[in-house]
Amino acid sequence: MEIVYVYLKKRSEFGKQCNFSDRQAELNIDISPNPELAALYVERNPVDTGIQCSASMSEHEANTERFEMESCGVNHVEGGWPKDVNPQELEQTIRFRKKVEKDENYINAVMQLGSIMEHCIKQNNAIDIYEEYFDDEEAVEVTEEAPSAKTINVFRDPQEIKRTATHLSWHPDGNRKLAVAYSCLKFQRAPMSMNYDSYIWDLENPNRPEIALKPSSPLVTLEYNPKDSHVLLGGCYNGQIACWDTRKGSLVAELSTIEFSHRDPVYGTIWLQSKTGTECFSASTDGQVMWWDIRKISEPTEVVIMDISRKEQLENALGAISLEFESTLPTKFMVGTEQGIVISCNRKAKTQAEKIVCTFYGHHGPIYALQRNPFYPKNFLTVGDWTARIWSEDSRESSIMWTKYHMAYLSDGAWSPVRPAVFFTTKMDGTLDIWDLVFKQCDPALSLKVCDDPLFCLRVQDNGCLIACGSELGTTTLLEVSSSLSTLQRNEKNIASSIFERETRREKILEARHREMRLKEKGKAEGKEDDQKEEEAVLDLDELVGKAEEEFFEVIFSELKRKEAEALKKKPKPRKKSSIKVEAEEEVEENVGEEEEAGGIIGVDAVEDMSEEAGEEQEAVPT
Repeated sequence: MEIVYVYLKKRSEFGKQCNFSDRQAELNIDISPNPELAALYVERNPVDTGIQCSASMSEHEANTERFEMESCGVNHVEGGWPKDVNPQELEQTIRFRKKVEKDENYINAVMQLGSIMEHCIKQNNAIDIYEEYFDDEEAVEVTEEAPSAKTINVFRDPQEIKRTATHLSWHPDGNRKLAVAYSCLKFQRAPMSMNYDSYIWDLENPNRPEIALKPSSPLVTLEYNPKDSHVLLGGCYNGQIACWDTRKGSLVAELSTIEFSHRDPVYGTIWLQSKTGTECFSASTDGQVMWWDIRKISEPTEVVIMDISRKEQLENALGAISLEFESTLPTKFMVGTEQGIVISCNRKAKTQAEKIVCTFYGHHGPIYALQRNPFYPKNFLTVGDWTARIWSEDSRESSIMWTKYHMAYLSDGAWSPVRPAVFFTTKMDGTLDIWDLVFKQCDPALSLKVCDDPLFCLRVQDNGCLIACGSELGTTTLLEVSSSLSTLQRNEKNIASSIFERETRREKILEARHREMRLKEKGKAEGKEDDQKEEEAVLDLDELVGKAEEEFFEVIFSELKRKEAEALKKKPKPRKKSSIKVEAEEEVEENVGEEEEAGGIIGVDAVEDMSEEAGEEQEAVPT
């Protein structure tokens, strides 16, 4: 389509032509000296003048007024109707439109304006001046720029009594606003006059917060609703759940009743993936995870007790610190506890015992951050004590990767939303560490000293360029990272996947090896116990046989002595032993010797019978 426009104008309208010519100089004015004025002057003689080697300088100060910007909204309503026509009444407006459309002036005006509009539309359709070429292709350019970050803004707590910035949340539409929750987490150390307000900041105006949220108790957590950017969910220090609608002002729109709320501060809140966009979870150190619907927020719809023994006893429950929910896994959610254990739960289970699926042990202290990798949900990041650990759901006994033990305590962490191998951690010495597993695994790719105060929370913008860090004194620092840390590198997804799979495979091999070693040690321990029992049984049997033999021989010899004594009493005169008696005694001694060698026992009755037979034969033989 070709557009041609011809400009027409007369030559006389272009302006008068300039003609120049040469001429002699002319004197327009001549002022002669006035002697009366000369008499008023006094001659200085002599004249003294001070001279310095350096140029003379002077100091000047200028106090300029501070320029403050303020955002104002305009409420547009439908107008242009005559006074006798009510725009709320549909019949009156239709009747008035029909009346105007029948007017000849209306038709002429529409025809005249229509031609102008048609020309503008044709111009717009000829070429799109705002068209972005190659927008669909992913940016996978390899940048050789060194990792870096710079501070672009600082948002300070406007209150005189400084409070800790405990939680941050980015605005879901455009990320041009930042919600910050302020509270004092030191138990019973909060000043009596401390303000409870939390704020929503505009990134372009760090001097004054855009909106102040006024809760009944200080906010520990604050989260934007991803489906409705006007709605925010907050967890209070007294255990209540509060909800705000920025269209209605600064006051709380919905608040849970304190009887059905948590007993401890709410350290974790998270929105769930639902059709209505009104469902959420909350976690507290009282050992309960509650399921809420903000349309009926007076009491929770369901409560899960974090008792890993599955006995559903609240006194045995583990205190919950952090929550994780991934929309691609709608039935699963994860809880980080203050005992250093990660609990994987199933929200669709029918009983309380079935809702706790498995546990992961690894930290020595509370787990302050828990987040799944946005590209590989099976791998998740935990931050607690002095380390950050990366886990795989396929390996439950140990984490697959972990950082070294730092000198300072770690307070928070998060994955990069655009790069699968990059994550961020904050420390109590005011340092922000940026880890790039593709570039370096033993040390952070960039360590930046953000402030001198301890850093408590961290939140990354959706495009990965901006990072917000909250400190103990309520200062929220906004940092911008370099393009090398916020741009997806070539083949990075495959590299990160291979790293996670390799470490998972290695950990499984180590787990199998440890399992075999434990079984061997267990078998050895059981074998040693059996050998000890057999040796004890053999020793006991030998002792019993020895005792039995001693008792047997004592009985034999006592009986023999008794028989001999009785025989001597009956036969007082000594007589020579007959050959039969001698043979009988020898036979008895031989039998006793044989039984001793065989380890057997001779009965007392047998000995008595043999002695009686010998006596009878002795009587029968004549002397």
